[in-house]
Amino acid sequence: MIERIWSGRSWLYWLLLPFSALYGLISGLRRLSYNAGLSQSWKAPVPVVVVGNLTAGGNGKTPVVIWLVEQLQKKGYRVGVVSRGYGGKAKNYPLLVTDKITTAQAGDEPVLIHRRTGAPVAVAPKRVEAVKALLADTPLDIIVTDDGLQHYALQRDFEIVVIDGVRRFGNGWWLPAGPMRELSGRLNRVNAVITNGGTPQSGELSMTLTGRLAVNMVSGEKRPVNRIPHAIAMAGIGHPPRFFATLQQLGADVQKEYAFADHQMYTEEQLSHLAETNQNLLMTEKDAVKCFKFARTNWWYLPVDAQLPQEKGQAMLNEIGSLLEANKKFK
Repeated sequence: MIERIWSGRSWLYWLLLPFSALYGLISGLRRLSYNAGLSQSWKAPVPVVVVGNLTAGGNGKTPVVIWLVEQLQKKGYRVGVVSRGYGGKAKNYPLLVTDKITTAQAGDEPVLIHRRTGAPVAVAPKRVEAVKALLADTPLDIIVTDDGLQHYALQRDFEIVVIDGVRRFGNGWWLPAGPMRELSGRLNRVNAVITNGGTPQSGELSMTLTGRLAVNMVSGEKRPVNRIPHAIAMAGIGHPPRFFATLQQLGADVQKEYAFADHQMYTEEQLSHLAETNQNLLMTEKDAVKCFKFARTNWWYLPVDAQLPQEKGQAMLNEIGSLLEANKKFK
């Protein structure tokens, strides 16, 4: 239903327009307050890159964060990541993510990013606190914040917005009548716009998500997706149909699909009945990080990587590299 409302295919969004106008007024006043210096913001001693979005729901932001971290690491930079940690609940914040920290504590995305990149990751509702915790724990050259485009309490040096190239901005309205956290005019003030799928517009970088080999969650065996028979697909991400479409493109033998809420925590009892003995449960990597402790031998996950155009992707990295070099000279 919410997808129909946000896409403009249901008249019900008209009933929500007064609430959207209020949301837009409050968020606009809040942004103006920071811009005018009436609300306090904090400038980190190292460059901060925000990877965020304008809409609610999954746009492929986390794969972009992983791509960016890995590319900067290859260039020899020491990269830290901060996140709000949606879906997690820790006793104390800020929380430094280690191999022993669970998704129940930190949320799925921070654990996934740390697992894939090895980068230090900190979680806190107030991202300023997360940045300070990282800098106090280890020397860093740059901070990448997973989401937080609207978190103006933390000053940033470079902003990247990720757009779902198929759904884009729906009916264009603020929440809750539409999917927008900020209106599309905000794109005029960011440094880069990455479009996940669909047809990129002028000035946007096109991105595709490329699936690796599926990985068995117990044995670690890797196998092409189209060689996993009788697959039962599940996804608890912002937009599950994207994962199911990816499996279809890879030729997977999918017999049934299950969509769960984004950031949902799972139990063994909840998932054990989805796939029978002669079937294989196939999930996203974001789901897998929450299920390793009780995974079964017929459970698999599919890691995906963000692929950006070589020339334009490198140009964006060069811009960020210039910020890093300028910061070193200033010190």
